[in-house]
Amino acid sequence: MPTKSASPLTVLRIPAFRARWTASMASNLGTLVQSVGAGWMMTQISDSDAMVALVQAGVTVPTMLFAVFAGTLADNFDRRRVMIGAQLFMMASASLLCALAWFDLLTPWLLLVLTFLIGTGSTFFNPSWQASLGDIVPRTDLPSAVTLNSMAFNAMRSIGPAIGGIIVAIAGAAAAFALNAVSYLPMIAVLWRWKSPPPDSTLPPEPMRLAVGSGLRYVAMSPNLMNVMARAFLFGFGSVAVLSLLPLIAHERLGGDASTFGIMLGCFGVGAVIGALNNARLRDHFDNEHLVRFAAAAAMVGTAILAVAPTLWACLPALLLNGMAWTVALSLLNVTVQLSTPRWVVGRAIALYQSASFGGMAAGSWVWGSVSDGWGLFAALAGAAGLLAVAALVGLKMPLPEFSDLDLSPLDRFKEPALQLDLKLRSGPIVAVTQFEIDPDDVPEFLAIMAERRRVRIRDGAQNWVLMRDLEDPRIWEETYHVPTWVEYIRHNTRRTKADGGTFERLMALHRGEERPHTRRMIERQSIPRRRGGVYDFNL
Repeated sequence: MPTKSASPLTVLRIPAFRARWTASMASNLGTLVQSVGAGWMMTQISDSDAMVALVQAGVTVPTMLFAVFAGTLADNFDRRRVMIGAQLFMMASASLLCALAWFDLLTPWLLLVLTFLIGTGSTFFNPSWQASLGDIVPRTDLPSAVTLNSMAFNAMRSIGPAIGGIIVAIAGAAAAFALNAVSYLPMIAVLWRWKSPPPDSTLPPEPMRLAVGSGLRYVAMSPNLMNVMARAFLFGFGSVAVLSLLPLIAHERLGGDASTFGIMLGCFGVGAVIGALNNARLRDHFDNEHLVRFAAAAAMVGTAILAVAPTLWACLPALLLNGMAWTVALSLLNVTVQLSTPRWVVGRAIALYQSASFGGMAAGSWVWGSVSDGWGLFAALAGAAGLLAVAALVGLKMPLPEFSDLDLSPLDRFKEPALQLDLKLRSGPIVAVTQFEIDPDDVPEFLAIMAERRRVRIRDGAQNWVLMRDLEDPRIWEETYHVPTWVEYIRHNTRRTKADGGTFERLMALHRGEERPHTRRMIERQSIPRRRGGVYDFNL
């Protein structure tokens, strides 16, 4: 049975989180005002439905392209500096957008490019922002913190679009872009004052290429995370149709102006806030799979209503329902990723999750805009509703995991051995060999445990993992794997979590040797010498 959850508002008792959350309200307001200005301006400077829908894609495509690099920065460098740099970049892009709009120099493609740049800044900001939640709130408060962040955005969604519509109607899109540029200042000030915690590891940062590979490998070797990301992609693909086509619904079907568009977005935001406030209560009564399934079904119903709704008043309840479904599904998927990932790779896991969900949204924005161009709004919204039905049904075959009860804190059993060779951190390749003595009757259970051990080893950075059996003494088994350098060997062993410790204990129960298995660590050396200055050097 799900345990009783506290109200998400309780996390505001933590001063550092409260300051950041308050600053995010101002930043979110500017973002939403700018989205109204950008969406509405595109309807004025382009007559293509696909171009209007691509405004939404301009924000989401950068996440699909750059998220893994942003996550790598979040895991390997000072997250505070990364966030400040991203905020300054977004402020500069928004200021340029404002200037071009003010002087009537904005074209459809310039609008998309600058929207893309703002989205790029957001892409590099978000993984550090999300990962740093674990630096300022306890693990038990993490679901509340994620939900409250979502609520902050959607609270502004309930009023920001209406404000944006009024600003655009009275002062033009340039004023909306100017407000967005100014809205980054409170967040920059809060981050400037925040002191990020010291790094957990004394090892040097991973090179970018290796760090990206580590993140991709960890997620690929974690079935639960892959499941979450597939579901996020599918939900994002279907649910984004409402947001990407909303300017067209307001402008073409309802014959409204920017304020109509703002009211409709505001109603979506109200639904999202209602969903956020009730998220904890819903988790008390339903498991993760049923919540996401219900959210997809609710989004399907709301999208289907929008496909045929003839008036503003008929559209508003559907938007309320879509907003609730949006927050419940995406915040729950986000929390599942964070609680299923250890701290050393959480930034990359969050980034890949965002790449999956935003990639779905980017693809959906283009597809539904193109369908609307060719067959009309009804066909696009009806198609999106059909896909959301699939997103609900797929859970019957791919159920989501529950919030992980596993202890993902470091195992801290690894002690760096005293070496008789003078190794440097970059020395390698390193080979590790561990011998086990297993009774023949225990071999099936041993092989099952070793299959899980192999997955964990490779997930944490091991290469060329093999399990060998002695032909002369079949009771003897050897596990062998490689890592490129000594520093990677240390990283590999310090990545082990307490949840992984159970596998080794099960192996110890099967081991029949008089002593505990001993791991031999060796460095590979070539037997072919290289001639240097007339002398043959075997120490390569």
